[in-house]
Amino acid sequence: MRPTPTLPVRDGLSPSYLWLQPGPWPDMLSFLVERFTAVAPQVWRERMLRGEVRNQHGEALRPETPYRSGDCIFYYRQLPQGEERIPVEEKILHVDSHLLVADKPHFLPVIPTGRFVQETLLVRLKKETGLEHLTPIHRLDRETAGVIVFSHNPDSRGKYQSMFQRRTMYKVYEAIAPLRAELRLPVVHRSRVEEIPGQFFKMYEAPGEPNSETHISLAESRGELGLYRLEPVTGRRHQLRVHMASLGIPILNDLFYPDAVPVGVADDLDKPLKLLARSLFFIDPLDGSERHFHSERTL
Repeated sequence: MRPTPTLPVRDGLSPSYLWLQPGPWPDMLSFLVERFTAVAPQVWRERMLRGEVRNQHGEALRPETPYRSGDCIFYYRQLPQGEERIPVEEKILHVDSHLLVADKPHFLPVIPTGRFVQETLLVRLKKETGLEHLTPIHRLDRETAGVIVFSHNPDSRGKYQSMFQRRTMYKVYEAIAPLRAELRLPVVHRSRVEEIPGQFFKMYEAPGEPNSETHISLAESRGELGLYRLEPVTGRRHQLRVHMASLGIPILNDLFYPDAVPVGVADDLDKPLKLLARSLFFIDPLDGSERHFHSERTL
């Protein structure tokens, strides 16, 4: 269960938190320097003296504060070199007292991770709306564009999140990929999708009981390419990309499947992944109304 933050939202960014486990560190500075090797000791010292590292009781932790396992600390994620703005723009499609629905562009991460902190959809939306409790209730890859739903009311969040657990949220994606004459469509593709051992964030189809299912049909032909309609029943990581590649029709401009490009290759903004979360439908768990949301983007 997420603890209650004892640092405020700052510049659209909620504080990160970490539960302290038993360890040999005599003080908090020693722990932070060893845990976060990319941050210089002097930077941690300055942050702590400014009161930017606190425990679950709201107490400011100084460099010499004894390390105490069982505590929860709050701190801000910051990149030492700062971030360049990703030159793409999101759009808010809908806001009510419980939900915010956005139309995400390609290349923009949803939440802070790795080298992205400020340049994420969540932080941008928090800055724009002032909604401190904004939280995505489903995933969308950084490379994928389209409709994504956020909750900003903690009291109703669980009911909306449960729709994904019960698979009562209906999603339609569009993708551009090669045509394959011998592939009979429409097709229901089921497989077991798992993470490749030792390879960061890449998935593959493993032997065993299927844990993923996608309905795939051809919407129209575009020369040697096709516009495909993808309807996932499950929501495994990279499911659509893995399924399309396994059928011999990898999504255009996919840098992971079937073969990953070397780590560190810069984004080519002129060649986005041709995958779009086109629409989303569900019965609202609060009032029983039908909710339809559609991306305004095109492939």
